[in-house]
Amino acid sequence: MSVPFETVRTFEALEPFEPAPRAALLPSLGAVYRAQLSRARVARIPLMFVATFQSLGILIMMRGVVGAHDTEAARDVVAGSAVLVVAFVALNLFAQYFGKLRATGGLDHYATLPVPAASVVLGTAAAYASFTVPGTLVTAAVGCAMFQLPWVHVWIVLAVIPLAGAALAGVGAALGLLAPRQEIATLLGQLGMSAALLLGVLPASHMPTAIRWLRDLLPSTYGVEAFARTFTARPDWAVVVADLAVCAAVGVLSLALSTWAYRKAATRA
Repeated sequence: MSVPFETVRTFEALEPFEPAPRAALLPSLGAVYRAQLSRARVARIPLMFVATFQSLGILIMMRGVVGAHDTEAARDVVAGSAVLVVAFVALNLFAQYFGKLRATGGLDHYATLPVPAASVVLGTAAAYASFTVPGTLVTAAVGCAMFQLPWVHVWIVLAVIPLAGAALAGVGAALGLLAPRQEIATLLGQLGMSAALLLGVLPASHMPTAIRWLRDLLPSTYGVEAFARTFTARPDWAVVVADLAVCAAVGVLSLALSTWAYRKAATRA
């Protein structure tokens, strides 16, 4: 079948069009956050209950080991248990979530959207972390009451949650995206959660030197230390801010790692 000459000329006259530009990071982040927030509402009650109940159980268990007279250890236990609520979501659930997305092909949906990879990871992390705020505050308040610590600076957890959450979420997302199978992603998430439990909740003063070095490698350690320092009568706010700054820097690095893992998984053959 021959094509009319006029049609050929019409096609030749058409100029090639350029695809629409990719959306900026902040608007994309807001869109992903709202979408994931509405989706996460279905599971918010079980999520809040499990994460909070687990941390409260750790507090009760550690109260039988660490007395209120051991103030330094009590600070680490309370701060670590509060941040553990965030770690449960950022490490365990996130590794499972992104591992499932990769295994079921759900990652392809995000790959077709004109949004930066960082907005997908961070927006999803922010949505799930939003539901950990009540549990973290409850855990911190109960811990202060159990170990007789001052309540006046508990508000610092509002800064610790997003910073420690971003650092841990980046690692959790990378574990889920890089794992070859969904089952391995679940296993890696649980191992990461165990590391956060052992290294983040147990008092640093009770650890051997080699274990303390491992503790320093945990992304949430600096958020835990920042929170623990505020339990003193006169907190050294310069050191607290420095710990939060380190936590933020680690969060940027882990977010970069998860972004690379996202692109690698999205463009797999």
